[in-house]
Formats: sequence, C-alpha cells, structure tokens
Amino acid sequence: MKNALEDRIAAGQDRIIAQRNMARAADIPGWGLDADPDNDPTYPMKHSNGADHERLNYEKAPQQPLDMEILHSIERPGVTRVFGTSTPPIGLSGAIRRFAYKYSEATATHWMTLILADRVDTIQGKLTDLMHGILPNPWVERGWRAEWKHNRAGFIGRTATTALLLTAGILLLKRKKKNKYQLSNR
Repeated sequence: MKNALEDRIAAGQDRIIAQRNMARAADIPGWGLDADPDNDPTYPMKHSNGADHERLNYEKAPQQPLDMEILHSIERPGVTRVFGTSTPPIGLSGAIRRFAYKYSEATATHWMTLILADRVDTIQGKLTDLMHGILPNPWVERGWRAEWKHNRAGFIGRTATTALLLTAGILLLKRKKKNKYQLSNR
C-alpha cells in the first residue's frame, strides 16, 4: 500500500487519496466517515468560491523527528507529521499508558486506563519530589493562598463543611466499632 502521507498533493489527487483511505477505513467501524469529499458535512453552510481544489495544492510539513516514545492511536498507521507530549511515558504510569493505547479510542477501557495513568503519574510526581527533598506545599499547589485572598468566605465555608463531614464520618465509624465490640462481649 502506498504511503498516504505524500510530500505534495497535486490538484485532483484528493479523490485518489480519499478512495485509498476509504478502502483502508472499511475495516474499522466509524473511521473515515468524512474522508469522502462528496460527503462533505459542511456543504449547506460552506460558500464555495470555485477554487476549493487549490487548497489541496500545498507543501506538507516535514516529519518531526522521533526523539522520544510517542504513543498514538491504533486507528492511525503512524504518528502525525507534527506532535508533542507534555508527559512522556515513564515508570508505572507509562506502562499503564502503553496498555491503554493497545485499545481503540472508541472504548471505555482506553480512556479509563488513561485516567488511572494520570492518577498514578500524580503519585509518581509526589514521590519524585520527596526523593529530591521537595516537600509538598498544598497551600500553594492547590491554590488555597489565592482562594484565601480572593474568596475568603467561600474558602472558610468549604473548609468548615469538609471538617464537619470528616468529624461525622469518624464518629460514625467509632460508634459502629463500639457497637460491634459490645455485641461480641454479650
């Protein structure tokens, strides 16, 4: 199969590329719905100026070099020409992300696993900070300083509510434990 990422797309070649993509997309449900130029969903709203075919005659960006591991959807044959990542896969969260990208983006497994990887990455970050001698500062990191300065009443209200709920939960657990102890001693 010819590479779909040509360096230059000449006028009229869009139909050839669309047909090739449509053939490849037939195996993946829901993929390539908008690949056919005749099935353009913007048709009623689009005001054609007669030169729409000229927009396809352009130089594509060169492929960005792969200098780190980039995870990409299994629906794509490779990485896009230009890409970026804020969190390269490392450690346990990286292993969880690699597992997530074995599944289609249309599945809940993919997205829920990525959410789990984000939570694990947060814990990894805290542990890394502690290993480098940086103690967590929730007052600053959670934005409580700004909250105290700009919304003091709301901050006090939420803090009091949280303290009340925690106290009620602890008292309820102690009461259940006490009742359980009294029942076992009878």
